[in-house]
Amino acid sequence: MGEIVNLRRARKAQVRRKDEEQAQENRVLFGLSKAERQFAETARTLAERRLEGHRLNGEIKPESGESK
Repeated sequence: MGEIVNLRRARKAQVRRKDEEQAQENRVLFGLSKAERQFAETARTLAERRLEGHRLNGEIKPESGESK
């Protein structure tokens, strides 16, 4: 005869396996650490500030060839 299985425990184990698989996928997709996110944000902010610092004045001039 086969092994006696508690169905409630089997269902819960199945849900845990599915949740762990989803968690693993999320780790791959969204897996940046807090330090990495902060570094990326700092680098982006610095790049924006440098770009703004190279503007000649505060307004954006239309490129030649565009009609007003």
